[in-house]
Amino acid sequence: QVQLVESGGGLVQAGASLKLSCAASGRTFSSSAMGWFRQAPGKEREFVASITWSGGLTYYGDSVKGRFTISRANEKNTVYLEMNSLKPEDTAVYYCAARSQVRTSSRNSYDYDYWGQGTQVTVSS
Repeated sequence: QVQLVESGGGLVQAGASLKLSCAASGRTFSSSAMGWFRQAPGKEREFVASITWSGGLTYYGDSVKGRFTISRANEKNTVYLEMNSLKPEDTAVYYCAARSQVRTSSRNSYDYDYWGQGTQVTVSS
């Protein structure tokens, strides 16, 4: 069983930065690929970023490429999402997800086994 707890969301102005954290429990974190997704009101859940078990490969959604950076610290059982140059369209609930004991990452939400409760990010114009 893996539990994921996101933190770091908040209300910021356009152009600002935020760094989200996702703390994982359990002993399988270091062998699990991780992902970040987001969901805005009335919209489908959207892939944001993913990272392989070692952190060696990262992938990004087109709308965040060049502005967001995903990273992980396996010694801390934590994955991060650094968000720069935030735009109002980035407003959403951000979720972290784990592919338990699967080392390769995915853009598809259905490939992830565990999800956090989400953290709200609101960007004002």
